[in-house]
Amino acid sequence: MAKRQTELDALLDLHGEVLVQGGGYWVKIEAWTVEPTEGVPHGIRYSLTLHDPIGTWVLGYDNSHAVKPPKKGFGGRRLEYDHVHRHAKDKGVPYAFSSAGQLLTDFFSEVDQVLKEVL
Repeated sequence: MAKRQTELDALLDLHGEVLVQGGGYWVKIEAWTVEPTEGVPHGIRYSLTLHDPIGTWVLGYDNSHAVKPPKKGFGGRRLEYDHVHRHAKDKGVPYAFSSAGQLLTDFFSEVDQVLKEVL
């Protein structure tokens, strides 16, 4: 349990931070606790975004709104709140949230991948 709390503390401590990346890109992190709900069962609201040098976001992980799951199989599945936007016009694809630490790992791994492609 201590590890999970440490990961959550690390995410929450980053709330409001802007982290400068290479080539003028930057990351903005917002994260805070909320009462757990059906849409946010883990009790964490978050928005982790990567922005280009002019401020347009190019990658985002968040749970601010529901996204429809892919149209495979049974159509009655619940809407997913945890999701990833892979460009500014992307409505989002579901993200399997497992922990605050894994969220940070997944986000920064994808940030590294995006920056390798554009720099």
